[in-house]
Amino acid sequence: MSDRTGGGKGSGKDGGTGRGLAALLRPERLRLSVVAVFGVLAVATLLTGPQILGRATDILFDGLIGKSLPAGTTKAQAVASLRGHGHGHLADMFAGMDIVPGAGVDFTRLGRVLGLAALVYVLGAAFYWVQGYLLAGVSQRIVHRLRRDVEEKLARLPLSYFDSRPHGDLLSRVTNDVDNIGTTLNEGLSPLLISVPMLAGVLGMMFWISPLPAAVSLAGIPLMMGLTVAAVRRSKPWFTAQWERTGRLNGLVEETHSGHALVLAFGRRRPAIEEFREQNERLYEAGFRAQFLSGVILPAIQFVGNLNFVVVAVLGGYQVATGVISLGAMQAFIQYSQRFTTPVAQIAGQLNAVQSGLASVQRVLELLAAPEEEALPVPDDGPERDEKVGAAGRIELRSVCFRYHPDTPLIEDFSLEAAPGQTIAIVGPTGAGKTTVVNLLMRFYEIDAGQILLDGVDYRDLGRDQVRRCFGMVLQDTWLFAGTIRDNIAYGREDATDEEVVAAAKAAYVDDFVRTLPDGYSTVIGGDASGISSGQRQLLTIARAFLADRGILILDEATSHVDTRTEVLIQDAMARLRAGRTSFVIAHRLSTISNADVIVVMDGGRIVEQGGHEDLLLRRGLYHELCAGQFPAGDSLTP
Repeated sequence: MSDRTGGGKGSGKDGGTGRGLAALLRPERLRLSVVAVFGVLAVATLLTGPQILGRATDILFDGLIGKSLPAGTTKAQAVASLRGHGHGHLADMFAGMDIVPGAGVDFTRLGRVLGLAALVYVLGAAFYWVQGYLLAGVSQRIVHRLRRDVEEKLARLPLSYFDSRPHGDLLSRVTNDVDNIGTTLNEGLSPLLISVPMLAGVLGMMFWISPLPAAVSLAGIPLMMGLTVAAVRRSKPWFTAQWERTGRLNGLVEETHSGHALVLAFGRRRPAIEEFREQNERLYEAGFRAQFLSGVILPAIQFVGNLNFVVVAVLGGYQVATGVISLGAMQAFIQYSQRFTTPVAQIAGQLNAVQSGLASVQRVLELLAAPEEEALPVPDDGPERDEKVGAAGRIELRSVCFRYHPDTPLIEDFSLEAAPGQTIAIVGPTGAGKTTVVNLLMRFYEIDAGQILLDGVDYRDLGRDQVRRCFGMVLQDTWLFAGTIRDNIAYGREDATDEEVVAAAKAAYVDDFVRTLPDGYSTVIGGDASGISSGQRQLLTIARAFLADRGILILDEATSHVDTRTEVLIQDAMARLRAGRTSFVIAHRLSTISNADVIVVMDGGRIVEQGGHEDLLLRRGLYHELCAGQFPAGDSLTP
């Protein structure tokens, strides 16, 4: 997208957005039809009102004129007398009126007409209320389904989708864009459903009353539509840019806030503020241009409508003076003329909201159209197989190849076997592929070639959830959700008893500090767990893995945020919990894995060394270099 022009999307995407919007509305087509019916009824009552009021005006005016004429004469005599005195225009006007010389205003008749007008307007208000009530339900159901579809879609997306996109932009699509669609439906759908029948009805009534001024009014529509189309074409790219830049700004705010301490530590507060200012300025530019260009539509249409009104008033006055139409009919025509521009103005006034909503629809549809994880066949053996696979905990990787990008090899010809109960430590320099191996074991990504076997069964023959249920995992980035400490520990086993939660906490040496909190295990923590230390957050995630009690453990930098004393306690607890379980430990702190059964040294996506701690030190290879870089001279470097 061009920063200067707003970067409008191609017309092909416009068609896709229109089809996507139609798909959103399709489940509500029956209710929308009912809404449209009530809209037509409301329009019909509103169009009838001016005609009835025009009749009331005629009754009042006819009565006043009739009272001013001498009693005992006829209407024909009064008209002839006016013509004889040279008042031809008045004679023409009187000839078209329903007057009785000498009689006054028929208030009984006037009251009935005004009562009918009041009834019509009450019915119109009721029809509008029912339409608004139904439309509110329609829009909320659409947004409810859209949120549900988006949430279900997120659950089906591969991890690569989240890794390749800013989290703030994704959150903006899920929250801001969906909310904006709801606002557009609430505020924009009703005027659009009303305006078309209103415009057709008003034109019909105007032509029925007097074709000449109606034709003059009709001549202004092409000019109004031309102004509207021109403004829409200019503003649409900027509405798209506005929401895209909103997503970028949200991404920047999310990154800056989550890394606030790091920003301060490295003295990057001023550059961060400057970057925010630049992004905010770009968002302001897009928003201003979008709102300004769409905002000029309404004043332009009102200007054309006012010119129309002047011409119609002059023509109407002439027709009343010449007796072509009555004063009440002209009053009704003037009301219709004023309402004639209202539907067009309503459509124009909602165009900015509609365009903004369509831009959000496009962004949400892009999310919903993102490629999902490949669907896997359901295993034939069913629950019986689920219980067997993973029970032993044997993992075997055979000639595995994988790359995140097609032209950038990462894991090449990787083979590894973990016997039941073994602890496999995977070490290597940054970028060696250690975390990638974890992603492949957890089946967050699919391998490009080779095999991964779980208790002798190929991963491809198992469901993803079936594989993941066999693993307990502790990530190097601690993740806790807003809730109680008990709920956070029991995240992997919601049916766990309080005794089991406490037992897992004790195993992870987290019980002591939890009991020092005012509410103990019922203490509520926020999503960032800012009230507890990083080491305590790490302990809580370890306790969660303990409670899950899976047959295979993955510890990715599991003690990277824990002090030395706590690390020793955790290693003792790990030794007990690893008994009978296959464990993969990935850590840069080599002191945590010296007792592993097998240490796998990776570099460039390949296994370069494999063996025990002492054996690898004697080889004086890459593992020896890594140890030499972490331990003091001579410490832990010799068997």
